[in-house]
Amino acid sequence: MTEFIKKRVKNVRNDILSGITVSLALVPEAVAFAFVAGVDPLVGLYAAFMIGLITSIFGGRPGMISGATGALAVVMVSLVAEGNSMGTPDENLGLYYLFLTVILMGVIQVLAGLFKLGKFIRLIPHPVMMGFVNGLAIVIFLSQLGMFKQTLNGEKVWLEGNSLYFMIGLVALTMMIMWGLPKIKITKKLPEALIAILVVSGIVVFSNLDVATVGSFIKDGGGEGLKGGFPILVLETFSKIPMSMDTFLFIFPYAGILAAIGLIESLMTLNLIDDLTETRGNSNRECLAQGGANIITGLFGGMGGCAMIGQSIINIKGGGRGRLSGLTAAVFLLIFILFGSSYIEQVPIAALVGVMFMVVIGTFAWSSFRIINKIPKTDLFVLILVSALTVIFDLAIAVIAGVIVSALVFAWENARRIRARKHFKDDGTKVYEIWGPLFFGSISAFNEKFDIKNDPTSIEIDFIEARISDHSAIEAIFTLVEKYQVENKKIILKHLSEDCKVLLYKASPIFTGIIEEAIDDPRYHLAANPEDFPKPLQDYKF
Repeated sequence: MTEFIKKRVKNVRNDILSGITVSLALVPEAVAFAFVAGVDPLVGLYAAFMIGLITSIFGGRPGMISGATGALAVVMVSLVAEGNSMGTPDENLGLYYLFLTVILMGVIQVLAGLFKLGKFIRLIPHPVMMGFVNGLAIVIFLSQLGMFKQTLNGEKVWLEGNSLYFMIGLVALTMMIMWGLPKIKITKKLPEALIAILVVSGIVVFSNLDVATVGSFIKDGGGEGLKGGFPILVLETFSKIPMSMDTFLFIFPYAGILAAIGLIESLMTLNLIDDLTETRGNSNRECLAQGGANIITGLFGGMGGCAMIGQSIINIKGGGRGRLSGLTAAVFLLIFILFGSSYIEQVPIAALVGVMFMVVIGTFAWSSFRIINKIPKTDLFVLILVSALTVIFDLAIAVIAGVIVSALVFAWENARRIRARKHFKDDGTKVYEIWGPLFFGSISAFNEKFDIKNDPTSIEIDFIEARISDHSAIEAIFTLVEKYQVENKKIILKHLSEDCKVLLYKASPIFTGIIEEAIDDPRYHLAANPEDFPKPLQDYKF
């Protein structure tokens, strides 16, 4: 019992400390994505708080962090812009259209959970998963490069001179601290990311270095600061936006895309965390939690969100395993908004960039380089394709394209496996023994096996090692039988599955008498009559 209590206390400590680290990393990410979407920073921060809080409690994957993400923000840009164009600049209708879209997005995600569509994430092949991880690591890396820019005369330009050198030095210092602490084993009580952020922040504050901080980052983006209050219901959404079919038709495509991207990114992150922790999450429960969180976020003025792979990995690497870690991250983020804004605004951006660079290194599947010459070329193509599409477009397009290509490759490879072994019986009957899967992709090859014109008058097609997979295969069998009958040749079908027989009998009465039901074949049947066994079955050695 004592060991159990110690273990639980240790987990609580790790969850809390890791959650605090994650909350620090959430601030600039949420602010940056709010700027990308064209809304106020507090809209992104409120989304990070509410989505993180709800999914940490009700989600299907303890330890996974959710919040405002860039994958969703890039879709929201045109939504907000189109919404603003529907009214005067002072009305800011784009923001209210965004809230309404996020609510509908959540409804779609809840329906996906209720219909248990989350299980289909298991159909994503491993090369697609590796491509997703690599592409997302590249996206995270590229997003951090924007932190090496400053605003001059209203334009973003690269840092130069001492500003650039200080930035690179502090980023490198942060990464060295995170890399070195686990090796020298000074302390295991604090996550290395949190220690690195505190050390670098202390150096900047006490040395009075002129470097970019969270506060300057917000002001450069046009924000007034991190300070805010509790999220409140935004009832103006339903009064400013007409509840009409036109509104629904405008927001539904955006809501559908956002829901798909959010679920794909969340469920694939869930699978990744499953692999890291060697545990199993609940995908359908995660769909419900993500949907419910987005509904509430839309009602309370947040921009919506989904799982965040970078922050999730920071949490897992920091020892966060339970729901308390995500809950802590969300609560501390709210505390920063309410009371600690002046302190958080002093955290140097370089420290957070260094943490995210270490996340990139930990996220990228470096093993993909070692297996280049060890996996099929088609799998390598899919891996590279998904990585590239994730960087160029977005996660949803990349994953869908990867799954489609993988499915087509699978169909093509299986279509080539159809075989027909031919021989004659003593009575002159020609027998075709079919081997391999019979489905839409192998129909053409299947038809080429038969020589209808030159075959004898008696034909037997034995599906001894074949599997009838779809309606196309049944139609092919039906067409083949008709062709033989037109030539006045007798045809028998053997070893068809029961469900295939039922469908063929329903399709046409011509199969009565053609499908052989009574099969006495020692390859398929064992003697099962109890009278054949004078001793108990367990006494026999088969």
